[in-house]
Amino acid sequence: MSEPTRSKSPLDDVRDLILKPVETDPDAGRKAHQALLGMGREGDFGRLGEAAEWLATWQRRFPPRIEKPTLAIFAGSHGLVESGVSLSSNDDTRAHIDALKSGRAPLSAIAAQVGANVRVFELALDKPTPSIAETAAMTERECAATIAFGFEAVEDNPDLLAIAVSGAGVGTVAAAVACALYGGSPEYWVRPSAQTPPGLSQKRVNLVSAALKVHRGHLSDPLESLRCLGGREIAACVGAIIAARHQGIPVLLDGFATTIAAGIVHAVSPQAVSHCLASHITQRPAHEAALERIGLKPLVQLEFQTGSGLGSATAVGLLKTACAPFIAKPAEG
Repeated sequence: MSEPTRSKSPLDDVRDLILKPVETDPDAGRKAHQALLGMGREGDFGRLGEAAEWLATWQRRFPPRIEKPTLAIFAGSHGLVESGVSLSSNDDTRAHIDALKSGRAPLSAIAAQVGANVRVFELALDKPTPSIAETAAMTERECAATIAFGFEAVEDNPDLLAIAVSGAGVGTVAAAVACALYGGSPEYWVRPSAQTPPGLSQKRVNLVSAALKVHRGHLSDPLESLRCLGGREIAACVGAIIAARHQGIPVLLDGFATTIAAGIVHAVSPQAVSHCLASHITQRPAHEAALERIGLKPLVQLEFQTGSGLGSATAVGLLKTACAPFIAKPAEG
């Protein structure tokens, strides 16, 4: 008697997209490498030279260039903030998003300076996800739909996509997902920056510990871990990362939460994040640990406390600098 066929879940379609092969252009990357050798010795351009090769490979063109960068910010809200695990509130998230939309936020000025188009994606801010210490953050259908919503970040065909998140409590849910993906104690992944009060850190540890117990048995699959423990902004980042890969668009990761989004994709297929570059590293120790797990080295160390987009926006300017040697004109004699 044959085994009954398991019905396909909405997340299976997401998994298939992650596993689907894509083509790059290694020749474009090699041309960038050779061109840089013609301008100096091996390694003269350091990380900028590596970034230029990476850009050319994923943009599938030589010379690499950045003419249409997008900074996509995904904003969500979490019911767990009612447990006192965040220094900010869901109202603060709304205020930050309003400031971004009106161009009043410091991040708006940085994005304008580097020529990045800012796109803000609100993810049901007025309807927080339930506390992960009590029930799953999303249903399968909601999680898959939110991932698909993240595809919209590339609908304007940018030649570079920088991603970031905004949402009170997102660091705590990212820590919970990290526990599911990589093991280790909640204390390890909650590890805060020096500015976080010890009592607040303990509340976060307690909540993550409770969430892991509630969802035990559902965390061996990366996408299920996202559904149970994550947030809508992380799910949308996963979607943006997937869509960018299939369209040949390089991606700049920002802080801990976007790194965990990439970690979810990486856990399904390690090669599926080779189009991602870590823009910077925050003061949060768990951010560095997450980058190590997916084999990424930050482009710069700016010591920002937050992963709200400052690092990825700043890195757009650095990558434009990496492209500059290829368009430099020789001096006239």
